Amino acid sequence: MAVPSHHRGVSRRGFLQTTAGTALAATAMPSSLWAENGNVPKADPESTVGRLFNSLTAEQQKDICFNWNHQDPQRGLLRTFIANNWNITKPEINSDFYTPEQRALIREIFEGIIQSDWHARIDKQLKDDSGGFGNEQSIAIFGDPGTDQFEFVMTGRHMTLRCDGNSAPHVAFGGPIFYGHAADGFHEESDHPGNVFWPQAVAANRVAAMLSGKQQKQALLSTSPEESAVAFGGPTAERPGMPVSELSADQKVEMQNVLKTLVEPYRQADQDEVMSCLEAQGGIDACHLAFYRDDDIGDDGVWDNWRLEGPAFVWYFRGSPHVHVWVHVADDHRVTLNA
Repeated sequence: MAVPSHHRGVSRRGFLQTTAGTALAATAMPSSLWAENGNVPKADPESTVGRLFNSLTAEQQKDICFNWNHQDPQRGLLRTFIANNWNITKPEINSDFYTPEQRALIREIFEGIIQSDWHARIDKQLKDDSGGFGNEQSIAIFGDPGTDQFEFVMTGRHMTLRCDGNSAPHVAFGGPIFYGHAADGFHEESDHPGNVFWPQAVAANRVAAMLSGKQQKQALLSTSPEESAVAFGGPTAERPGMPVSELSADQKVEMQNVLKTLVEPYRQADQDEVMSCLEAQGGIDACHLAFYRDDDIGDDGVWDNWRLEGPAFVWYFRGSPHVHVWVHVADDHRVTLNA
């Protein structure tokens, strides 16, 4: 079903298309928005996408730039495709396809999407999984950053990141995202040593440990769903696990901590958008929480696979054999994975 368009708050776009424009805007910026050296203003990632786009040659654009609704023969609507290990285009970030200046801009976009205190952690994930930032990773730009509809997508092993300036209606992050980590080989130990995302599962398992026997019967299920199953079920769908609305007050406080931990790696604007989308569908009380017995590494009762799901909210954490996390969040359940 098509989703009617509507306005959702103030746009993040506002990017500046020229160096002169950036310099002019910087004169009006408060000191808190200036970089540590005091000479260069901190640009929002959308602005940097515009600078990158303007730096591309015609030949480069042929390989990595697409129209907004570009259809791929195998993947469908390429802009919203998601997988646990894929490249959206062929040129790797660290290849000679890009100039050193362009590679620096791509890194700047990445750092703008991710909270600063998570840069080192994501860099560790990238080093463990692909040899470091820019190796085995690629990007694409959809639409024209000189208009009000564009999106930057970065992909690779254990990564699908997006930067859209609210171009994509209804969805958080600009569409479904993916993150993961194999910190200690393909099959990790039960405590997932060195895995930068495992603390998210630790937070969820704190809630599991607080559940009563009756609640455990609701929340603890035998078989994990297919890992890519992140389509929305809508408000009337039967969701796995127990309703968050039935948790006690102290359990709900811990559940809010889980949600905070999940969104923590991402810039504040994306965190706010996730919360806005969740509130539009009834808040966290409209979600169900499920833990899965299968694939329990070490048979220790610390559940490696778990899922938080609402009418238009899926955050599916799979910790076996290593961490894969699939995320799809919107303010309307009629949004599809190909929209």
